[in-house]
Amino acid sequence: MAIQTEEMMLNMGPQHPSTHGVIRFVVKSDGEVMTEAVPDVGYLHRSIEKIGEICDYNGFMPYTDRADYLSAMNANLGYAMVVEKLMELEIPKRAEYLRVISSEFNRIISHLLCLGALAMDVGAATPFIHALKEREKVNDLMEALCGQRLTYNYVRIGGVGYDMPPGFTENCLGFLNQFEPLVDEFDRLVGGNKIFIERTANVGTINAEDAIAYNLVGPNLRAAGVTYDLRRDEPYSVYPELDFDVIVGHGEQGTVGDSFDRFVVRLREIKQSIRILKQCFAKIPDGDIMGKVPATLKPPVGECYVRTESSRGDMGYYLISDGSKNAFRVRIRTGSFTGMSIIEKVSRGMMLADLVTLIASLDVVAPEIDR
Repeated sequence: MAIQTEEMMLNMGPQHPSTHGVIRFVVKSDGEVMTEAVPDVGYLHRSIEKIGEICDYNGFMPYTDRADYLSAMNANLGYAMVVEKLMELEIPKRAEYLRVISSEFNRIISHLLCLGALAMDVGAATPFIHALKEREKVNDLMEALCGQRLTYNYVRIGGVGYDMPPGFTENCLGFLNQFEPLVDEFDRLVGGNKIFIERTANVGTINAEDAIAYNLVGPNLRAAGVTYDLRRDEPYSVYPELDFDVIVGHGEQGTVGDSFDRFVVRLREIKQSIRILKQCFAKIPDGDIMGKVPATLKPPVGECYVRTESSRGDMGYYLISDGSKNAFRVRIRTGSFTGMSIIEKVSRGMMLADLVTLIASLDVVAPEIDR
């Protein structure tokens, strides 16, 4: 007599340690093999876009930190840039460099948390501690710059809130010089581990065609082999003056676009951020940190869209102004939302235990999904 099986429906989350926030997955499986995993989002919705229409332009800046609390500086920057573009404000060069410095430090700490969490989610606890140790050192530098460690409220419409404190450049360069070899050490510790390779190589593979079709962005897009980075291809701020490489996946341990490639791309992007930061400290000019901004911000009637390369990729702000001190419409486009969209397709036929690897490698965060 043939063995009869039946499909099970499981709830993963919304309170699950490996979903990286309050996210629920409705998983259908035949034994250990998933037939599909459907994301069920909305548990963290805070109407942040509506708040952007209730607050005035300056008052909304602290809320943008919450759009992606792991990459809050980039979220600050995108909102400031869309208002500045609509008002045609001129930003001092020193402020632009400070924006890039703070954004690249933010990229480093965001990627460190992602890499440490990915290793922990597949069973390795030690790398997470190493990642957090270095992340705290960057948090100390960010706190010295703007007084905060997570939600910064540092970027202002027209510039930045504070200049570098005394000794900041020396402290940053000292950290970068000791941190750079540790990135290679972390690569050997995790990326060279046989168990980690077997848990991530050829797992959750996303090819370039699907990555583009599902509108993936940032490291998830580049890991699929697509050479695209807003900082280089649609440059903003002072990125045209800086030299760096765009890292893409090559299928080093498995297939191009697998979970291991997403790990490697983020790890090597940290080294490129170090390279960018060293150039910024060498080139930053003297001058003002705030441009000439009206006391009450009332952008002219119109609409505007600005994109920035956040830690999770393309973060876009769409703004409609009716000429008043409040925005008529604010819309935030994030990388985690589109990252979630492809999970249902990729999860089909995967092992149940590999869903955790897929979610962690996509580096989704709940506030970016729900807003």
